[in-house]
Amino acid sequence: MNTKISVIGCGYWGKNLVRNFSELGALSSVCDVIQELAKAASEQYQVPSLSLEQVLKSSVDGVVIAAPAEQHYTLAQESLKAGKHVFVEKPLSLKIEEAQKLCDLALQVDRTLMVGHLLQYHPAFWELKQLIAKGNLGRLQYIYSNRLSLGKFRNEENILWSFAPHDISMILGLVGELPETVYATGACHLNPRIHDVTTTHLSFKNGVHAHIFVSWLHPYKEQKLVVVGDRGMAVFDDGLPWNEKLKLYPHQVTWVNGLPQPGKADVVGVSLENSEPLKLECQHFLDCIQNQSQPHTDGAEGLRVLQILEAAQQSLHSRKTITLRCETLPYFCHETALADAGCDIGQGTKIWHFSHILKGSKIGKNCVIGQNVMIGPDAVVGNHCKIQNNVSLYKGVILEEGVFCGPSCVFTNVHTPRARIERKDEFQITHVERGVTIGANATIVCGNRLGAYSLIGAGAVVTKNIKPHALMVGNPAKQIGWVSHAGEKLGDDLICPREGRRYQINEDNNLTEITKNDTSRKTA
Repeated sequence: MNTKISVIGCGYWGKNLVRNFSELGALSSVCDVIQELAKAASEQYQVPSLSLEQVLKSSVDGVVIAAPAEQHYTLAQESLKAGKHVFVEKPLSLKIEEAQKLCDLALQVDRTLMVGHLLQYHPAFWELKQLIAKGNLGRLQYIYSNRLSLGKFRNEENILWSFAPHDISMILGLVGELPETVYATGACHLNPRIHDVTTTHLSFKNGVHAHIFVSWLHPYKEQKLVVVGDRGMAVFDDGLPWNEKLKLYPHQVTWVNGLPQPGKADVVGVSLENSEPLKLECQHFLDCIQNQSQPHTDGAEGLRVLQILEAAQQSLHSRKTITLRCETLPYFCHETALADAGCDIGQGTKIWHFSHILKGSKIGKNCVIGQNVMIGPDAVVGNHCKIQNNVSLYKGVILEEGVFCGPSCVFTNVHTPRARIERKDEFQITHVERGVTIGANATIVCGNRLGAYSLIGAGAVVTKNIKPHALMVGNPAKQIGWVSHAGEKLGDDLICPREGRRYQINEDNNLTEITKNDTSRKTA
């Protein structure tokens, strides 16, 4: 089924988004408070013009917000609450607190939140990241960017907030961390309250320094990013033709008699695919919705850029260096829940009311941890696991990817516990393989292994190793049949009623899946 998108805002930049989503076959409707703009887009692309209320009540999968920056927070919040995936143009919001709320809300409602940092999707920037990853430039030392032009002058935001987000996003993407300090200078010429020119300096813990020069009072247009490493240099100049946009300068510095000497080398042009960055960005949003994947410029990335912008703004007014101390968590943790220091919790995971993740525990990506859950210390939970209310995972419990733990199911850690006898040195490993479902109130005795995609019925007590795909019920649990990868009970024909997969029992009395061509078989 094709993903359907509504674009909110059809003006200066929104019209480009409308065009691209139409060309991608995803445009379902448009919306703008200026009726003339909405009507023109509606007629040109043959889609209905809707009010915001109608968009949020419609069946569209996602909304794209290209409204004025001061409206981004409210529109994104309403869209997420309506169950829509959201692509909001930069900046994510004008306040860090609001941006954090949007990130938390996106995790709560399990919807994509993407920020329009366009240059992250430029083929030249992607190739530049590859050059750095391959070591062509060596260790990064210095980055600077110029984003200069004459106009377009704005009254609602200064040049820092209008131009610099693109460059901040690219620099953070190359360095891979937030800077320790931010210092910005600038000047107001056209409006005494709005800066027309700013220079922002960033200093990173790993020794990299960067500066960003932006101006809309410049005699010519320039969009250039320069990256300097200890083994080479690169220039991304978006104002040049495609075959000249990215150049590699393999210059190196040599030392002679204790003095540095430039070792110049011939410039190397880097070939690029001629693709519209905005179309790539729009396609990425559609892919993230369809694949349930995390955008390259997700809400957390937008929040990091916002932290730099706010620090730079503070520096402009105070004329002081601002030290960054705040950190952005890649996961959601309810205010009543607790994650100890030393835990490793993956991106997109949600931890709900009164749960506690103890030190040393490792939680994968996109997990859902219900209420009153205790994990650890040193427990391991794979990606995409769902652990419902009132479950405790002790040290020694290992859940592979996609395990479902029903409410109040129990994992033991020793065979003969006594309240007054310390037996932590007797903890045994309980290994739950990928795709296993454990029903409500079931008990898993420690030291056993649950085979992949097995299903443990509600209230069952597992006292021995379980075969993959086995259906287990009772106390002690006994096998009464087989289940498919999708968790469906298999009949005598051993065909999954949901997915149509076909199985057979092999000579070892294990369930195996039959491949489509029936010429080879694999263990399920």
